[in-house]
Amino acid sequence: MGKLFSALRPEHEQFIQKQRIFFVGSAPLQPEGHVNISPKGYDVLRILSSSEVAYLDLTGSGNETSAHITENGRITLMFLAFEGAPLILRLYGSGRVVLPNMPDWERLIPHFDLLPGARQIISVQIHAVKTSCGYSVPYYSYAGDRNTLQQWAQKKGEQALKAYRQEKNSLTMDGLVTPLGQIPSQTADADENG
Repeated sequence: MGKLFSALRPEHEQFIQKQRIFFVGSAPLQPEGHVNISPKGYDVLRILSSSEVAYLDLTGSGNETSAHITENGRITLMFLAFEGAPLILRLYGSGRVVLPNMPDWERLIPHFDLLPGARQIISVQIHAVKTSCGYSVPYYSYAGDRNTLQQWAQKKGEQALKAYRQEKNSLTMDGLVTPLGQIPSQTADADENG
């Protein structure tokens, strides 16, 4: 039932652009490490070519994907048809974290609306696209986006978000250091400059 492709086809792109949510899967190399699956809402995904997609990643309570792909590159994005014809579409690829201070940020950020709490861009070079039936996926109707995350980020403000990321987004639950965890803290910057 499933079909495998080496890159996105126009019909795949059309399907992806209609979806209101997608899921991201990643895992560390260590056998006892935890597999992570994250839902992504809002209009944050961009198709850059038939072999590259990227999404704007917003500040949250964890940062597992970022550390996993920095360690080993492996990432899977999954899209589901909750209405219309059934379909599951997975993108298998090699991910890369792009932070605001990195050169590739300037290439990628113009593709996005900069949402409150944006912390990084995850870029994915696709090496396989797989479709499957999705016959058992139930119907769900889209009622709207939750604005809670954006409101939280706006209320917190940029300085408090930086401190939050240092505290909550620097290590995974398995102890892997994320790219955000490699950024010197504001206190360290102040000590060096003072």
